[in-house]
Amino acid sequence: MQKFIKILGKGVVASALFFLLLTGCKEDFLNTEPLDSISSEATWADGPLAQAFIFNVYSFLGYGGFEEQGLSSLTDEAMFTHAGRNIRPFNEGTEDATNTAWMSATYQWDQMYLAIRQANVAIDRLPTSTFTDDVLRDRLLGEAHFLRAYYYHQLARFYGGVPLIDRPYGLDEDYSVERGTWAETVDFIVADLDEAARLLAGKTVTPGRATDLAAQALKSRVLLYDASDLHQSDLVTGVFSGYSNIELVASPSGDRAAKWRRARDAAKLVVDAATGYKLDLSGPVSAEEGKQNYVSIAMGGGSAVGDASAAVELIFERTKTPLYTVEDNWPLGGIHHGINNGPNGYNNWAGNTPIQQMVDDYEMMDGSYFDWDNAEHAAAPYDNRDPRLYASVMHDGASWKPRPPASRSFDMVDQIQTGYYDDGAGGTINGVDTRESSIENWNGSRTHYYHRKFIDPDPALPDNQSNAQTVPWPFIRYTEAVLNYVEASIELGEEDVAREWLSRLRYRVGMPAVTDSGDALRERYRNERRVELAYEEHRYHDARRWLIAPETLGRIIQTIDIRATLKPGATPHTPYRYDTDVYDYTYTVVENTENETRTWVNKMYYRPISRDEINRNSLLIQNPGY
Repeated sequence: MQKFIKILGKGVVASALFFLLLTGCKEDFLNTEPLDSISSEATWADGPLAQAFIFNVYSFLGYGGFEEQGLSSLTDEAMFTHAGRNIRPFNEGTEDATNTAWMSATYQWDQMYLAIRQANVAIDRLPTSTFTDDVLRDRLLGEAHFLRAYYYHQLARFYGGVPLIDRPYGLDEDYSVERGTWAETVDFIVADLDEAARLLAGKTVTPGRATDLAAQALKSRVLLYDASDLHQSDLVTGVFSGYSNIELVASPSGDRAAKWRRARDAAKLVVDAATGYKLDLSGPVSAEEGKQNYVSIAMGGGSAVGDASAAVELIFERTKTPLYTVEDNWPLGGIHHGINNGPNGYNNWAGNTPIQQMVDDYEMMDGSYFDWDNAEHAAAPYDNRDPRLYASVMHDGASWKPRPPASRSFDMVDQIQTGYYDDGAGGTINGVDTRESSIENWNGSRTHYYHRKFIDPDPALPDNQSNAQTVPWPFIRYTEAVLNYVEASIELGEEDVAREWLSRLRYRVGMPAVTDSGDALRERYRNERRVELAYEEHRYHDARRWLIAPETLGRIIQTIDIRATLKPGATPHTPYRYDTDVYDYTYTVVENTENETRTWVNKMYYRPISRDEINRNSLLIQNPGY
C-alpha cells in the first residue's frame, strides 16, 4: 500500500516551470535563475524546457553543506560560534514537535516533499513527452529518479520511515496517509536508484549532474545504513523504550549478514567502477605530500593550489562558479565559505569552529593515538600529527593567507593567533584571532580553532565578498564508497580486505598501514572514517547509526587555552609571532558551555515531525521520545 502526505499545505497549485538561463548543458547548471513561466504542455514538448524543469529539481540541493550553519555544529566536529541561531535546543536535547530547533532546508520535511513533488511531475510526464531526443529523455528521467531517491534518503536519515509518494497528486485528492516503515522506505529508495542507474548508463558525465555511478554510490550508502545498528529492531527496542511503532525506524534484524553482504556488494560495484585519487600507492608518502594530497581532495579541482586531477574523487557534487551564481548576499554560501568560517583576524566570521574532541582524534604520524596524558604529546599537541589535521583545522601558529591591511600590524608572518602571549613587560598580547582581539572580537572562535578544509588556501584569493572560491561540495565521493566497502567487510569478518583498503587511503596522506584486527580494527576504521570525512556531513549520521551518540555527540564541548611565556633572557617578538626558541607554550583543555551545554537523550536519534505537519495529517505517527 502506498503512503502519502500533503506536501503543499492547504492548496496544491498546478506545477509551474521556470525557464532557466543556461550557458550550455555542460556549464554550472545549478547556478541558473528562472526568467519566465512556461506552460506545462510546452515543457514536455521541448527538450531544453524539459531539461530546465529537471534543473529546478536539482535546485532543492541548495548550497549542499556550504551553509553558514553547518551540520558539523550538531556533532562532535564543531561548535557554531554565534549564539541565538536556534542550535542550542537541539544540542541540549530540548527540541520538541512544537518548538523545533534549526533545520537546514536540505533535509527539512516540507522542503523535501516540495522537491519530491517536482521529481514526481517529471517522472509522470517524461515517458509521454513529445520531444524527439530519446537519449535526453532517458537522461532526464534517470535524473528525476535519482533526485527523488536522494531527497527521500535525506528524509529517511533524519526522520526514519516516511510517507512514500510516487506521483503528483491533484487538488481533490486526500493527502492524509501514514508513514512507510523503515524497510519500505529503503526498498523504495533502492528501486529508484536502480532505475536511475539503468536510465543513466552510458550517458554523458557532466559535473554536478547525476550519473549511473552516483546512483550506485548512493545505493551503497543507503544499504550501509540499513545494515547498521540503529536500524535493527532487536538492538533499538531498549533505546526507544515504550515506543510501539519500532518498524518506522528499524526493521527485524533477520539475516543480518545478508544485509551486510548487500551493502558490501553495492559498495564494491562502485569501488571497481572508478579509481579515486592516488589509491594505488604501495607505501605512505611524506607528511608534506600527504597534506597537499588531502588539500587537493578537499578542493575538488577548484583551486589554483590543488592538483586538479583530485576531482576524480567526486561522484556527485554541487558545482560553483564565480561568474554566474544564484547565491544570495545573505546568507552566504559556498563561494564565500572562507568568510563564513575563517578567522576574525581576517575579517571573517568563525562560523563552525572545530572542537578539541575532533582535534584529539587525529592520530600521531606513527599511527598511535594522541594522548593528553603523554607528556610529549601534551607539550606540543600539533607536532607530528596526521597530515589531514593541518589540511582541515587552523590551530595556533599555523600558516595561512596574507593578512588584510587592518590586521597586518599584529601579524607580519601570516600565522594564526588563537593564544595569549607574554609581552615581556608583565602584560599579555591577545592573539589577533581570539575573542579578545581588537579586530572584530565578536567573530572570534570560542574553541581557539578555525575550519580550514573547504576554504581555498590560494594566497591570491582573499576571503571577502569581492572574491569567490570555486570549490565544489562533495555530496558523494569515491572514498566514501571505499569506506562503505571496508565497514561491510569488517562486519562480515573479511578483515584482510578491510586492512588493505584502509591502508591505501592512509598511504596517500602519509599515514602508516593498518595492522589491527577484531574490535581494534573496527575502532580504527571508525576513527579513520571520522577523520577522512570530517565536515562532510557524515559524522551526524555515523555516530547515530553506530549507536555511539551518547558517548560522542553528547559530550560537553572542549576547547583549548594556549599561553606563551618568554624563555629566560629572551626578547619578545614585536609584533608577536610563534617561535618555540623564544617562548614556552602551554596548552590546557577547557570545557565550554557559553553557547550550549551539550547532552544526549535518545529521542535525538531522529528529528521530530513538526506539530504543523501532524495537524495537517492525522495519520502521521511521531518519532520516539517526542
